[in-house]
Amino acid sequence: MLKHIVMWQLKDHAEGADKAVNAQKVKALLDACADIVPGILKFETAIAGPDLEATYDVVLYSEFTSKAALDAYQEHPKHVAIKPFIGAVRQARQCMDYEA
Repeated sequence: MLKHIVMWQLKDHAEGADKAVNAQKVKALLDACADIVPGILKFETAIAGPDLEATYDVVLYSEFTSKAALDAYQEHPKHVAIKPFIGAVRQARQCMDYEA
């Protein structure tokens, strides 16, 4: 099993909207990718809450059956299509893939 974790820190204002609106849009775009390829075991997105500690605004926690499944997700047209928006609204990104 391969785990894929990504965190985004968003700009205060981008693409005509504030951070809160863009965080909701990023989450919705990611959630729409939750079942686009076989081999996705778990796919969870979250937005930082106001009462909990967080240094990033949006997180994706996902598990894949294999690197091939993760690669298929990364290359899927639906996933590729959301990258420009996320790239435009993000200030920073952290990612880690690891086998479990």
